[in-house]
Amino acid sequence: MTSNREYYEKTFDLLKTHHKWFQESIPLIASENVPSPAVREALTTDFGNRYAEGWPGERVYAGCVYIDQVELICIELMKKLFNAEFVDVRPISGVVSNVVVYTAFTNPGDTMMALSIPCGGHITMGKRELGGTAGAVHGLVVEYLPLNYEELNIDIDKTKERVEKLAKAGTPPKLVMFGGSVFPFPHPIRELTDTFHEVGATIGYDAAHVAGLIAGGVFQDPLREGADVVSLSTHKTFFGPQHGSVLSWEKYAEQIKKATFPGMVSNHHLHALAGVAIACAEMLEFGKEYTRQIVKNSKALGQALHERGFKVLAEHKGFTESHAILIDITEQGDGGTIEEELEKGNIIINRNLLPWDIKSGRHFMHPGGIRLGTSEVTRLGMKESEMTEIAEFIKRVVLDKESVEKVKKDVAELRRDYQKVHYCFENATDAYEYTKIR
Repeated sequence: MTSNREYYEKTFDLLKTHHKWFQESIPLIASENVPSPAVREALTTDFGNRYAEGWPGERVYAGCVYIDQVELICIELMKKLFNAEFVDVRPISGVVSNVVVYTAFTNPGDTMMALSIPCGGHITMGKRELGGTAGAVHGLVVEYLPLNYEELNIDIDKTKERVEKLAKAGTPPKLVMFGGSVFPFPHPIRELTDTFHEVGATIGYDAAHVAGLIAGGVFQDPLREGADVVSLSTHKTFFGPQHGSVLSWEKYAEQIKKATFPGMVSNHHLHALAGVAIACAEMLEFGKEYTRQIVKNSKALGQALHERGFKVLAEHKGFTESHAILIDITEQGDGGTIEEELEKGNIIINRNLLPWDIKSGRHFMHPGGIRLGTSEVTRLGMKESEMTEIAEFIKRVVLDKESVEKVKKDVAELRRDYQKVHYCFENATDAYEYTKIR
């Protein structure tokens, strides 16, 4: 019979093994990143044991003297990064940030427009029958934004037609959510702002994937292009801990604040909030250089994979303008199987639905695509030449059917020189070093 102590030790053994694995792997998940040692330090503090319900200076709990000061620093830095009049840093994730937007700007039964999940939309934008947050949790009726498959972007003319049709039917959208989970190119907010505002819709923008790129000035500027509200997570191209935020204009401040608390959060994970403040300072100092390199790396990785025979989408547009590239893998197999094979070689990617997969009879477990992101390898100091090496590793596994054990060994050899976090003030601790404080 396994003792309590054995379970205790086994849990720590697994944590250490995970750290060791990532020291020898190439992390290419587009929705992940590695925080700096400074952010990791903030996550270990006593802030994680405290409550601070409400707005700074208006707390329900005592003991928030220093918590309030850190939260106000975080708000100030976030405003600078995004040139935002109002920022709420209390949402604890990108999902919660989106539900704050839904709560602040819509009522159950209202119509919302967003991309479908196969076309890059996030599960928070999903219909009720799919279990999506917008439909199943907030009771919104979801209508899809049309996607131009070739351009991997929202079709402007078809969107205008669809909005006009909904308005004539008496169900105009009350909210549109630009943004999503597969987000290689800036969305046409400016081109569609008048269309949505004329029917009374609020324009939202889910920046979870591209928040760092926006902060670094290399993608687009949704608040200046017509967005009323921007939701985000803080751990993708933005390199903080897992948390969320909502950006907007002062005129919407009170309804957003109320939607966050008491609507969506009680305690808002104050250790993570402190980590976000640290990451904001790092992003203000190093973000422009970091995000420029992300885009360079994404384009280089897309080009190197294309040259090796992979069908990287949007070749005619340089593959991407963000951290992410999308590959049609159907000539080599299916996304789920290839994800598993690459993982065995210590190359961590994720399977991904292609816009046409559902119509082609594929599903999420074995879709036609894979998605790769360069945020984390860029944070580790890799540049364009390393993207070529990574593409070769992927080719060896997927096209050449080489032994994954041999590739795994070569991946670990490449990683040996990339153990530190870059684009931060201090990096004495290695990126995936296990730190024991017991």
